[in-house]
Amino acid sequence: MIVTKEKPLEEIFGYLEPYERILVVGCEGCTHPPRGLREAKKMEMLVSMGFRVKGREVSVRSTSIAKQCDIYNCRVALEPQIKDAQAILTMACSIGAGALTEIFPDIPVFPAQNTVFMGIEDKENDKFEEMCRACGDCLLGETFGICPITRCAKSLLNGPCGGPVDGMCEYKGYTNKCAWIEIYERAKKFNRLDLFRKFRMPRDRRVEIPPRKLLGGELK
Repeated sequence: MIVTKEKPLEEIFGYLEPYERILVVGCEGCTHPPRGLREAKKMEMLVSMGFRVKGREVSVRSTSIAKQCDIYNCRVALEPQIKDAQAILTMACSIGAGALTEIFPDIPVFPAQNTVFMGIEDKENDKFEEMCRACGDCLLGETFGICPITRCAKSLLNGPCGGPVDGMCEYKGYTNKCAWIEIYERAKKFNRLDLFRKFRMPRDRRVEIPPRKLLGGELK
């Protein structure tokens, strides 16, 4: 999932200050924490109250759609609701903000979220962990599901540095496991140390140069 963190209200108010008619758009897609209709309505109330405290009456409406990153469905769902909106406040990740900008180029789109990372949710421990950086050249087949680009603080490709102590990475005070030690342990478990010993050349960074496109199955 794409993990986000809500922006400070002061920053959001700063974006919306010049406008009188605002549409808050939620997203029911993969963003977490949830940013759907309930959260959009809550943001509508907060924005309205914030302007009211400043002595202004601003028209704020809210809605939500299945996925803001689906351009066709997004256009079909929102076109009837845009009406006379002067600004859009999106509750989605930055991808949703970009999609709305593409679809409605004549209306300014502002984010209510900071997009943090792509990761997993651990509900029992109330935490989220980054798992992928979308590098475009996945190594998980050689590293047994543990991404060294994401989970190694130095993104090393050929084994650990000299910093780990008792299997823990030196970065952030030995609070995270060393990714390469975990990779070694899994390679040993599955009797595939050949993959651990494999030498990996420096990465081809051309596949990471933004903005990227996947066109007809080819990464451009």
